[in-house]
Amino acid sequence: MRETRREFVKELSALAAVASVAPLAAARRLSAEETPPRKVGFALVGLGQLAGGQLAPAFQNTRRCRLSGLVSGSPEKARAWAEKYGVPQKNIYNYTDFDRIEDNADIDVVYVVLPNSMHAEYTIRAARAGKHVLCEKPMAVSVKECDEMIAACQAANRLLAIGYRLHFEPYNLEMARLAREKVFGSVKAIEGSAGFRIGDPTQWRLDKKRSGGGSLMDIGIYALQAARYISGEEPTSVTAQEGLTDPAKFRGVDESMLFSLKFPSGVMANCTSSYAAGANRFWAAAERGSFELSPALSYHGLHGRTVSPDGPKEMEFPDIDQFAAEMDDFADCILNGRKTRVPGEEGRRDLRIITAIYEAAASGKAIAL
Repeated sequence: MRETRREFVKELSALAAVASVAPLAAARRLSAEETPPRKVGFALVGLGQLAGGQLAPAFQNTRRCRLSGLVSGSPEKARAWAEKYGVPQKNIYNYTDFDRIEDNADIDVVYVVLPNSMHAEYTIRAARAGKHVLCEKPMAVSVKECDEMIAACQAANRLLAIGYRLHFEPYNLEMARLAREKVFGSVKAIEGSAGFRIGDPTQWRLDKKRSGGGSLMDIGIYALQAARYISGEEPTSVTAQEGLTDPAKFRGVDESMLFSLKFPSGVMANCTSSYAAGANRFWAAAERGSFELSPALSYHGLHGRTVSPDGPKEMEFPDIDQFAAEMDDFADCILNGRKTRVPGEEGRRDLRIITAIYEAAASGKAIAL
């Protein structure tokens, strides 16, 4: 398992150069002699805030992807989106007739952007319809569902990737590289903070049946991911404490979570997630310096720096469209027959750890992994 993890982090860091120049490549005009690359058709399943604010616009910045299909429970919204993004009416589906997508050659990939409790169902249905699947994080609401999703895609010989956009973001890739290459010596400690003030109390994120959990599942997963790709290891045990200041609003889901991960090397990662306060920082201390991102997980405007005996130094990387880079990489996997760096197994690992964190918070004990 650890050997596989080291290989994964090595591959993750190797993406830095590619991710940082992807938007520039997308903007380059093809000359008359060049053949336009084949574009992979994506259908968005779920036309909510993320799909509308980030994903649909991101297709304009991709090299290998096109928005070819829409799946929504609102016919009016689907028609408006189709007109805006040039999607044929025949490529619009609802949740009842979704399985007809099997007969649509325009669509190669189903991108699942639904409440967490629906991820497994639509991933499995998409795989059975012969489509590759890109599923938003968290992968599912249980390890069992993750296993079912992986099995369905394997049985259909379709690729499954999880929407971990920061795996294609240059600043986060640099954090992984600095740790892996021991630029400042071995990593000794890690911190990760991820949070925002959640609004509408009626939204699905605060309904455990639909979300599977609260701040940890939704935003804390970024801090968990950072701890894993900075350490290059898998945790062996976790401890956790839950914070609750508004019981009426956060009934059944965690408002805030403080969790610690212990890794085989002895490194500890102390992480927080919150729906009550803004938090956006990854930090690592090494033998001869430290490195951090703040903000670390925003869609744009990330900032990083290192501190060593030579003094502080700013990281400088292009501000990219993270979702475009994520989708282009998946399209390249499909077109060139290579494995994705964010497979279902990666999402499953996170769900296994998250489950243990919730158990640790409930029991007050350290939980071995």
